[in-house]
Amino acid sequence: MATLRTNMATGSTCIEKYPYAVLDSQEMPQLAQPGWVPRYMFETRGNAIAPGPPDTPAAAYGITALPLPEGDSTCYMFHFFLWPPNSAMFGAFYDPENNLTPGDPSLPYLEKARLYAGTAEYSAIKRMITSLRPAG
Repeated sequence: MATLRTNMATGSTCIEKYPYAVLDSQEMPQLAQPGWVPRYMFETRGNAIAPGPPDTPAAAYGITALPLPEGDSTCYMFHFFLWPPNSAMFGAFYDPENNLTPGDPSLPYLEKARLYAGTAEYSAIKRMITSLRPAG
């Protein structure tokens, strides 16, 4: 339901922006580094009118070092955060085939993601991800 990967190399440039929605967000001060506080996010890209990358709506949850988006569009999802010596990734893409989602299976993907945000399974995953603490 989520994967922790450490010692990741990151670097990106925002070339395209997509419609987005923030389904859930929480600061994670226990992972703070000088000058920034990462946050847990469950967010989407794309909608029924404009697709997200790569040409389809997407939803994902995880820890990000990026601030909350502003405006009506933003860059692709970047769920990376500083974890010495480099960075890490802890999260996953929402997959209605894998994530137990209530409601009619024929609902659009983004509606399923919104419904999933209210489930006990999602709450357990969020609790697991936001429990991450540095060793020592």
